[in-house]
Amino acid sequence: FKELGMDDQQVAKTVARFPRLLSLSLERNVKPKVQAMRDRGFADAQLVSLLAGLPRLLGSRLDLLTHRMDVLAAQGLLTEQSLRNTITLTEAKFAARFESAA
Repeated sequence: FKELGMDDQQVAKTVARFPRLLSLSLERNVKPKVQAMRDRGFADAQLVSLLAGLPRLLGSRLDLLTHRMDVLAAQGLLTEQSLRNTITLTEAKFAARFESAA
């Protein structure tokens, strides 16, 4: 998280909001998700805001996260806020709202 630019207070707050973060593999869980978001245009400052505000995002499956980002991007809707709003939707609700529109 330090490499994204998080300070100690932000890291502590993020872990406090999502303690399971400490059990996730940095190499297998965290880094691939951060890279997937970077690959889709999220800057480090946006990632800090996103992860500090919604750290459980890192607990999402990588395939689910990338699929949702790709669907939103294809519709020109991929933003920090849209990802926050849609990552917690069930697969059925996400599909009904966004995939039927594609």
